[in-house]
Amino acid sequence: MAKRPARGSGAPHHGEDFTFVSPLVKYLLFFFNMVFWMISMAMVAVGVYARLIKHAEAAMACLAMDPAILLVVVGTLMFLITFCGCVGSLRENICLLQSVRQPGPGPLLGDKVSEVVNRAIVHYRDDLDLQNLIDFGQKEFSCCGGISYKDWSQNMYFNCTAHNPSRERCSVPYSSGACCGLPAPPRSVVANTMCGQGMQALPYLEAGEFIHTNGCVDRLVHWIHSNLFLLGGVALGLAIPQLVGILLSQLLVSQIRDQIKLQHYNQQHRADLWY
Repeated sequence: MAKRPARGSGAPHHGEDFTFVSPLVKYLLFFFNMVFWMISMAMVAVGVYARLIKHAEAAMACLAMDPAILLVVVGTLMFLITFCGCVGSLRENICLLQSVRQPGPGPLLGDKVSEVVNRAIVHYRDDLDLQNLIDFGQKEFSCCGGISYKDWSQNMYFNCTAHNPSRERCSVPYSSGACCGLPAPPRSVVANTMCGQGMQALPYLEAGEFIHTNGCVDRLVHWIHSNLFLLGGVALGLAIPQLVGILLSQLLVSQIRDQIKLQHYNQQHRADLWY
């Protein structure tokens, strides 16, 4: 601990109990990381629960496109980063605090979006959660497939080749009326779930009279361009917590380094007459 130097000596003038590390910054960063640490544990718990309640055959169908697996992976990464932030702030460990300063994952754009959509189409029938997610997207955006409605030929059940024995050959999924472009029927009326039968075999204009032919990727891009202010506000809201964590960790790291320099100075000049 630093001692009070003699006046006029030109040495740093700090009291015996002086420290550069602010308790306010230290514990504010700890509680900040604690909140997101608890959120990450909840994400992992929900993902694991959703994974466990699935049937055994569906559990091994498509691990890469399972929303539950995605939730577990994101929650685990978030758990590790926030755990490092909690321990690093309490132990004043620079290495752990620097992990909090790493930027979060960026959004999927361009060809990556098309790749993800196409992989989801391939595994459409393999996972009920994935199927519901695709149905919801096609219904909300009034679209069908990734680039066009013929993307559904990538799925083994909807494949349009002659040797496909499936009854859904050359069709598109009903998706609660999304692909078919039909409004939701009243509860007393039985929905025509076969409205997409054989649509892939029809030309674009002819198929457009019965189903939505535009792909969901183009619809998504159009929706983004139409809601830039909304998305900007959401992005800002998501970025603020990250910026706060980065600034707090950077400030605490700077204070810890100053404290280390002070300790080294005291050790080097402990034998000096003016110390």
